[in-house]
Amino acid sequence: MVAALIAGSLFTRQLLWTPISAINMTDIVSNQFKMSNASFAGTDTNGEPFKIHAASGRQEYDKPDIIFLDAVSGTIRRESDGQKITDNIVANTGQYNRKTKTITLNGNVRVDSSNGDKVRTQELVIKL
Repeated sequence: MVAALIAGSLFTRQLLWTPISAINMTDIVSNQFKMSNASFAGTDTNGEPFKIHAASGRQEYDKPDIIFLDAVSGTIRRESDGQKITDNIVANTGQYNRKTKTITLNGNVRVDSSNGDKVRTQELVIKL
């Protein structure tokens, strides 16, 4: 099949060449792995469940332990004074560090807790 395609282009003299300068290597290297509608779930160090969702996520070639997230939302459960509390979280962007097991949320971060607490900030770091 490949040979037929190559031979066909040689016989018709319609070779398409892409100059190396037209390839954006920065974009290829910095966005090595992309995900759409990314979700992951697990349990934190206290055994409480968490779920994180992002409209898109990507890993960069030179930062394999970090997952960059866009349009982040999620839920985290925690215990405070013997009461189980669910935190609903929304942020513009985030970074999940698989090595340190932290999520750094940025931009219009909103946390609405089942106990009525609310947090509004530009940056929030969550240790899972």
